[in-house]
Amino acid sequence: MTGTAPPPASGRGNPHGRRAAVEFTGTGALVAVVVGSGIQATKLSSDVGVQLLANSLATVFGLGVLIALLGPVSGAHFNPAVTLAAWWTGRRGGEGLTAREVAAYLPAQILGAVGGAVLADAMFAEPLVRWSAHDRSSPHLWLGEVVATAGLVLLVFGLARTGRAHVAPVAVASYIGAAYWFTSSTSFANPAVTVGRAFTDTFAGIAPASVLPFVAAQLVGLAVGVALVAVLFGRPAPADGGVVTPHGEHHPAVVSGR
Repeated sequence: MTGTAPPPASGRGNPHGRRAAVEFTGTGALVAVVVGSGIQATKLSSDVGVQLLANSLATVFGLGVLIALLGPVSGAHFNPAVTLAAWWTGRRGGEGLTAREVAAYLPAQILGAVGGAVLADAMFAEPLVRWSAHDRSSPHLWLGEVVATAGLVLLVFGLARTGRAHVAPVAVASYIGAAYWFTSSTSFANPAVTVGRAFTDTFAGIAPASVLPFVAAQLVGLAVGVALVAVLFGRPAPADGGVVTPHGEHHPAVVSGR
């Protein structure tokens, strides 16, 4: 669109309602990919390893596309952990998200995640809402979520601090794909997605009783990730309000995870 200036970091040149709608839609699409590919995988193979491979590959491709497509509008967070990190790290310089923006993003992400799980169930003729019976209540799984979330936050904000925002769609999607396999929890790393996956009793589900410990572990991972960013990369430059997805050549927007 010749003659149109790209939006500033985090998509703040776009209307407030549009950005919230994008966060709702993007998070919903992400969960639909995660849940839907899990259902499809179980229909096509009885081997758990093959099921996880199919689920992780679909998530990698789906997440990369969503970040590339929607990042310039809202920043493509799709993740309360990333939204809170963007607000916290940018609060002093006035370049980060405002409290009002955070208050709009978080419920949009959670509602979108629930909607995405319901949509995936509908596409495969599963009950639209059935609480998952997949218990994930073990300390080693919580540790996996701390590691997965900390690594995601470090990656997203580290890319911005080092001027490599243009590689975000590939880098973030690749990290999530790898974390499926190197973390014990298969790397939810996203409070909204965790809540949404409780609504489906399929391959990607998580029992409601396991949700709060997972979210608590993710918040610990968020704090660890923010601390690592500060230690490894220092304070952000004054204009460093956004995080990852590129819009134009020099205008990164904020993004992130599963």
